[in-house]
Amino acid sequence: MNGHHQTLSLLLFSAFVAVTLGITTWVSRDRQGSEEEFYAGGRLFSPMENGFAIAGDYMSAASFLGVSGLIALFGYDGLLYGVGFLVAWLVVLFLVAELVRNCGRFTLADVVAARMRERPVRIAAGTSSVTVSVLYLVPQMVGAGSLVALLLGNTGEAAQTWAVIGVGALMVIYVSLGGMRATTWIQIVKAVLLLCGTVVLTVLVLVRFHGDFDRLLLTAAERSGHGAAFLAPGLKYGGDWTARLDFMSLALALVLGTAGLPHILSRFYTVPTARAARRSTVWSIGLIGGFYLMTIVLGFGAAAIVGPETLRGSNAAGNTAVPLLALDLGGGADSTGGTVLFAIVAAIAFATILAVVAGITLASSASVAHDLYASLRRRQGKPGSEVAVARIAAVGIGVVAIALGLLARDLNVAFLVGLAFAVAASANLPVLLYSLFWRSFTTRGAVWAVYGGLVPALALVALSPVVSGSPESLFPGVDFQYFALQNPGLISIPLGFLAGWLGTVTSAEDADEAKHAETEVRSLTGAGAV
Repeated sequence: MNGHHQTLSLLLFSAFVAVTLGITTWVSRDRQGSEEEFYAGGRLFSPMENGFAIAGDYMSAASFLGVSGLIALFGYDGLLYGVGFLVAWLVVLFLVAELVRNCGRFTLADVVAARMRERPVRIAAGTSSVTVSVLYLVPQMVGAGSLVALLLGNTGEAAQTWAVIGVGALMVIYVSLGGMRATTWIQIVKAVLLLCGTVVLTVLVLVRFHGDFDRLLLTAAERSGHGAAFLAPGLKYGGDWTARLDFMSLALALVLGTAGLPHILSRFYTVPTARAARRSTVWSIGLIGGFYLMTIVLGFGAAAIVGPETLRGSNAAGNTAVPLLALDLGGGADSTGGTVLFAIVAAIAFATILAVVAGITLASSASVAHDLYASLRRRQGKPGSEVAVARIAAVGIGVVAIALGLLARDLNVAFLVGLAFAVAASANLPVLLYSLFWRSFTTRGAVWAVYGGLVPALALVALSPVVSGSPESLFPGVDFQYFALQNPGLISIPLGFLAGWLGTVTSAEDADEAKHAETEVRSLTGAGAV
């Protein structure tokens, strides 16, 4: 990349950082010491505002960079990621959005603890939420490193390391100073920028092929080197039964995982009513659906215009497909149009990463303070102590995410998000659904459901090709691979549900019928909701 790319991209990115830091500073002047302000932004956002914020939370580096890159490299099989991400919102809309808003206060554990013994349930749910959040942060950090390496023309470890550290520091500042209100407005600004940038690129790709989508697909297949196989299932997941089972595992994780993501669930508490939460979800589905349709065009456009060889030469996992596509659409590396378009897309991608990591960090620090700290202190801390702990927790979570992001720098960001979805669907979704819909569910069942999904999911990932046993692994020099699938969802998700059932039927305690009835009425009508 020439100096014009670097300078313009850095100026645009700096402008976004300056604006968002200004928002954070302005918001921090309001009451951020209360839990309701810090965790839920005072519950003052409208359904449209929250819908844009949810879309901003969900359209992460995995969506903008990873999904497009996978489509460009693997054609039809890469497209399946986008389908899974989108279909997952139907589960959220019909099963959890309104009920979670009515039953909870700030976190997932609030919903479960409403009818259980609080301390063991909060510790289990809080541990799971922090684990999922950290796993979700890792691909954002990987995306940041890839972008900076492309922007500066420096693929060395030092450039990526400083990029990841810088993003981590900014996310800690956003969360610590501004809380949910600042994070929400940053998400809204980012969502608007991302959608506008994606629309422009999609139009330019279609104009390049004179609006002929068939020609776009055929050209992409021709340049891919795979011919018609590029447009058919099986290029990535159809080689053998292991690959097919891996695809089934991934699909299950993507469809069920969204309903268990802590930073998505926490967004439903920022609106005043359950009806507003449901309308927020409808807004977000429309925005996210349009976005994923456009990533299809961008992915095949990158394959047809840039070519897989160039993409792999820049980043083996395809994470830089969209910026390189923008460079070509604008006129090439030495043109003013290419420089401007590349700079805009790079700045939007940076904005995407910053906004998403802020939302995830806030959700995970809230779990640490509201669930783990409050449970261990038996809720006898001083007023405002939870918020202070949340701010400190944001720093610790940032450090962990930075370290893991540096370790996984060569993996595709959409693939990494698939692992986070699998853990969320294995540990969080079973306990959430059982708590909302099973009358006989007990405290032991809740704890077993969380750990019965969380522990197997993490263990299977540790024993999978993701960690060892292949050149693309985190530790390619060693081999302790005993689980053939890359995504554990096919095994760990049923185990989570099974463990919750087993814990309940073997429990000596009886379910509290009165609390269940109260929770059921509250979840369905909103009576008594915060």
